[in-house]
Amino acid sequence: MAVCGRRSRPKLLFCLFGVTLVGYLILFRHSSGDLDGTNRREAPGEQELDNEELKKPVYEKPPLDLNALGELGRAVKLNLNGEEKKREEESIQKHQINTYVSDRVSLHRRMPEIWNPLVLETSPDILLNEVVLVDDYSDAAHLKEPLEIYISNLRKVRLIRATKREGLVRARLLGASITTGDVLTFLDCHCECHNGWLEPLLHRIKEEPTAVVCPVIDVIDWNTFQYLGNSGEPQIGGFDWRLVFTWHTVPPYEQKRRHSPTDVIRSPTMAGGLFAVKKSYFLYLGTYDTGMEVWGGENLEFSFRIWQCGGSLEIHPCSHVGHVFPKKAPYSRSKALANSVRAAEVWMDEYKEVYYHRSPHARLEAFGDVTERRKLREKLGCKNFKWYLDNVYPDIHVPEDKPGMFGMLKNRGKTSYCFDYNPTDEHMVVGQRVTLYPCHGMGQNQFFEYSTDGEIRYNTREPAGCIMGDNISTYLTLQLCRKRGQPVPADQKFVLQEDGSILHEMSQKCVQAVDKTDNGTPAPSLQPCSNSPYQKWRFVGGHEPVKWLDVQLPTVMDRAVACNHLLFGAWNIGALRETSWFLSHRMTCSDGKTCQKSSHSDKRCLDNTRLLPRRMRSAVDGCDGAVCST
Repeated sequence: MAVCGRRSRPKLLFCLFGVTLVGYLILFRHSSGDLDGTNRREAPGEQELDNEELKKPVYEKPPLDLNALGELGRAVKLNLNGEEKKREEESIQKHQINTYVSDRVSLHRRMPEIWNPLVLETSPDILLNEVVLVDDYSDAAHLKEPLEIYISNLRKVRLIRATKREGLVRARLLGASITTGDVLTFLDCHCECHNGWLEPLLHRIKEEPTAVVCPVIDVIDWNTFQYLGNSGEPQIGGFDWRLVFTWHTVPPYEQKRRHSPTDVIRSPTMAGGLFAVKKSYFLYLGTYDTGMEVWGGENLEFSFRIWQCGGSLEIHPCSHVGHVFPKKAPYSRSKALANSVRAAEVWMDEYKEVYYHRSPHARLEAFGDVTERRKLREKLGCKNFKWYLDNVYPDIHVPEDKPGMFGMLKNRGKTSYCFDYNPTDEHMVVGQRVTLYPCHGMGQNQFFEYSTDGEIRYNTREPAGCIMGDNISTYLTLQLCRKRGQPVPADQKFVLQEDGSILHEMSQKCVQAVDKTDNGTPAPSLQPCSNSPYQKWRFVGGHEPVKWLDVQLPTVMDRAVACNHLLFGAWNIGALRETSWFLSHRMTCSDGKTCQKSSHSDKRCLDNTRLLPRRMRSAVDGCDGAVCST
């Protein structure tokens, strides 16, 4: 965002992505120097202070300008063309946030009602010790000398620069290592705070020093920077069995535990970017796992550790911070899988197998040495993961995963095809049709489980979905599974028979692989039972480790990048060529062989190389996604 108001300052994208913001707060006044001659007003001195003076921030806001772009949280929609439109599009492509608009919105803008953006203008001076900006080896010119000049005029702001790219985890620890405050408050830089955001967090930590407290995260539109807020009551964090963070409504038992709408809400997990913790307790818990790279997975690992080692993770409904959620990650997150594996190996005990069943490629991921993290768990006397599931996250469905009853549900007639469910909306798992797609063995959208109660569950994601048979359309769709203690709905009950046929109890028809449906795609369908191989199914890949073969593939030349003798791991190279990772866009290799380039047009790619094992992924990364096939 540009600095408008005291608006002669250079236009800065205030530490976006390359810089991580860490606010450090204490519960007593820190001595401060004089202002630098701007029209900012000092907060009061050490005399007896009334309530209004106690709330005064480090800096007062400039006068309100109702005509300023984005003022009062309004959306910014610019009518651009030519070179300006090109620059806007380039900014979105680079950062996945419209930084062209961000540069034109004042850092000091006001929000509707009580919303205000800047930490220095929304935090009581008496509570704020310092703000530390961490530059994670950014190469952006405006984050070099211009940033240093700008913050040199700000009280209570320090800048520390990494000497190499560290990634989120180690960059945050670098900032934490130089702090002097009692409480650490971690914030992403693409955040805006409002008046009163800080006090509830500090009050709760003073009340309960082992609490890690998160604000309610409000949404700021990545394109227009409209402050959308957070309608309704706050949500809590959870996860699914891919170890992906999820949001959920507050369950009835937690609502009952709370005596007031202003009471904190216990949350099984945190989103990760915004939280406050007593510094001494953060150190006691072992800070972050420094074996984790970039970001992804560290939030679940820290959440498990907080709960299992005697702390509590909470959301305070009285604290709100706006956050710009990028359109997508603007850089590679290839290390996120290894981070998740580290979390599973240290904290999940036998339940890590539930994760590995649904992400079999994770078994092959190199995740480093976790010996010290296991020693930390033992030293702290932490509880096991079953305790966590029973006491902290009882709402999550724990799969049975009986041998031979989970994995890919493969057809014997249409031999290379399996049940597949690929929702178009990540936030709306149920409601769509189950299809057939070439078996890929990577779990995820092709992982199903047959329960002891006759359900065919799609429980990779949360909430779990169950397959429902429709006797009218004959096709299978996914609906929410029954709640705990309720009977299985008749249209969701199937019998997996000894001959491999699947009988739908309500219709008394069998599930058959059909080549063409009303929308032209293969799908399972309810048909009169017969002995056809198209009505025979079996679970594969779930009851034993996937077997991998090293296959040497020929040389490929893609965009003048030579990749010689790529080593790939695949349990079935023939099936590999049919999968959706390597779609269309054929090209010719230097040795005349055919090459295929992966496409992001199919959501099954799920970040393309992220699903590939390390040795395959590194080769693909080096060749810009190009893969040779014989």
